[in-house]
Amino acid sequence: MTGSRNMGYHARATRERWRRLPLAARIVLWIVFALFAVWLILFITKGRFLKSPFQSILSSSLQRDVKVGGDFQLYFAPIRIKFLADDFSISNPAWASKPHLFRADRIDARIQPLSLIFGDKRRVVSLLLQKGDADFEWDRAHKTNTWTMGDPDKPGKPLELPVIERAMIAGTALRYRDPQMFFSADLAFDTVQARDTRFAQDVRFTGDGTMRGKPFTMRGGMLSPNETVVGGRNQLVIDAAAGDTRLNVVGTLPGLTELEGSDLKLLTTGPNAAILFEFLGATLPDTRRFRFTSDLTKAGEEWRFTRIKGRFGDSDLAGRMTVSLPKGRLYIKANIATDVLHMIDVAPFMGYDPAKLEAKGADGMVETVAGRPRLLPDASLKIESIRAFDADVVYKIRRVRGDNLPLRNIDLTVKLDKSLLALSPLNFDMAGGFVSSDITINARGTPVKTTYDIRLSPTPMGKLLGGWGVEESGTTGTIKGRLLLTGAGDSVHESLANADGRIAVILPAGAMWARNIQLSELDIGTFAQKMFEDKLKEPVQINCGLIAFTVRKGVAAADPILIDTRKNVMTGRGGFSFRNENIDLAFRADSKKFSLFAGQSPVGIGGYFAKPSYAAISPELLSRAGVGLGLSLIGTPVAGLLAFVDVGDAKSTACGPVLAGANALSQRTTKGEQRDDVGRGTTAKSEDGTSNRGERKDQKKKFLGIF
Repeated sequence: MTGSRNMGYHARATRERWRRLPLAARIVLWIVFALFAVWLILFITKGRFLKSPFQSILSSSLQRDVKVGGDFQLYFAPIRIKFLADDFSISNPAWASKPHLFRADRIDARIQPLSLIFGDKRRVVSLLLQKGDADFEWDRAHKTNTWTMGDPDKPGKPLELPVIERAMIAGTALRYRDPQMFFSADLAFDTVQARDTRFAQDVRFTGDGTMRGKPFTMRGGMLSPNETVVGGRNQLVIDAAAGDTRLNVVGTLPGLTELEGSDLKLLTTGPNAAILFEFLGATLPDTRRFRFTSDLTKAGEEWRFTRIKGRFGDSDLAGRMTVSLPKGRLYIKANIATDVLHMIDVAPFMGYDPAKLEAKGADGMVETVAGRPRLLPDASLKIESIRAFDADVVYKIRRVRGDNLPLRNIDLTVKLDKSLLALSPLNFDMAGGFVSSDITINARGTPVKTTYDIRLSPTPMGKLLGGWGVEESGTTGTIKGRLLLTGAGDSVHESLANADGRIAVILPAGAMWARNIQLSELDIGTFAQKMFEDKLKEPVQINCGLIAFTVRKGVAAADPILIDTRKNVMTGRGGFSFRNENIDLAFRADSKKFSLFAGQSPVGIGGYFAKPSYAAISPELLSRAGVGLGLSLIGTPVAGLLAFVDVGDAKSTACGPVLAGANALSQRTTKGEQRDDVGRGTTAKSEDGTSNRGERKDQKKKFLGIF
């Protein structure tokens, strides 16, 4: 009886203390009790009674068939969630090539419960997977995929796996297909006991696949740290090969599938770096053999390649690069530099074959087309490839190595924005001068349109033309110029063959000396006088000069060629064609003073860009030689010289329009009169710019290929 009274007393006391608790405290305690009761029920039953609701709720939420054919457990053990399912499967959408997105004989996982509520990453502490199969596919339109579940019309999202800290995987396969990227991969995973006591398991994988029709193989392993090792990180090793292209990655990961904060080292080698960028879904001109190393990590949505070092061909490269997928579109951002760039390694970026240049030298730049030599590259732009990604690349080059190429301090920014490719700026130092360029290639429509805007600041003539017989000593003249052309076509040759615009090279006042320079002025009398007077080394005094062409549909017409020196006026007429690279120009010099023995006859430049020809003896000169011979026969030999007399009536040039780069019709003499010896901006080679029927037919054949 005493015991019963004591128990009743304690019960009443307990109820009294409960009533005295604040309402909020009582609510919290009831919640804690309820949660404990749920935990206890789940722990005792292992949550097996949740099997049917689990399948039903998940199937409805994912709009996929979720099935568990064997044992099922879902409970807290004691804090982490334990999930076990035998014969577990999730179906694929009807369009997929395989019936299941995922299936496994057994999946046994320990899950951090708070990761299901907070954050965007599900964290799996440990995973046991037996005979699993995963099928990841994009549809042909690349609009949806098998792993984006729920609404079937919802756009596909990038693949994001849960963070797995440790795993033991047996007989598991992963399949990936992306028809639009022409990419497929099949990987097989298995687990072996790690040899290093710091690690519990070694997840090995092997596989193969294809990328844009090119097969590749890969193998590697992921070492999971032993739970007794504090702060252990997963060790990753990957070896991949596509033909002769090799890639090796070693380093550490926070988790088996956790790439954020990874610390990796990358080594890649191969015959052509363009193959690597094809795997990224980007395009790059072909390169010679390469070897690069870099540090690699993932930060947010970016893959960061830092401390890049290596070589391609005979050129070095260093810098950093970031690869990301903003709004699902590939974006490459890089800041790279080269100390010495070999000219052969530049060739692919201009459309030339580096192997031919390496084997043949400069002759490797020339192709024979329809029996004619062609110098301008005709390699087509990979339009579909550049439409697949965007880029922003800053590239600095200290020096270019090559014959007669005084190029230094190249500063190039390449931007690709939704098929609009801009090389702007493209600046460099050249022979004491500075070239600034802006080149845009618009592939947003058809045909591709290219604009070339290249500007040469005043550059010392002696340095620029030093390799072509001009002596730097005694030459004070400078050259400046601009090329502004716009054309349609997906190669350099095609875009220039359809181009419109203008080319102008301006020669301000200055002196120029070169051996036999008077012959270049085509005044044989002056050359002879200087030769006998031992004054050959006296520089030519240039007052002003303009070498300009107006380009229409790929055909350039002299507009004008006019160089005024102290003693002569040189003019040029005719033109050339970007279409077939044919040249048909005539140069002539008239003396400002009396010359007893002057040719006064045009010197022709013909042939092709790759193989020009010179005709110093023209039909006009032969005609005058015939007249001279006739006078010699009729009179005396001295009389024969009358046919070569230049009375020195060349009209001095007003330098204002010349230095302004004005066209032929704007040129004036020093007396303000319109010049009548510079043509009319056409390809006609007569002084007044008119051409006869024969010349027109001949130039159509030469420039346009019209017979």
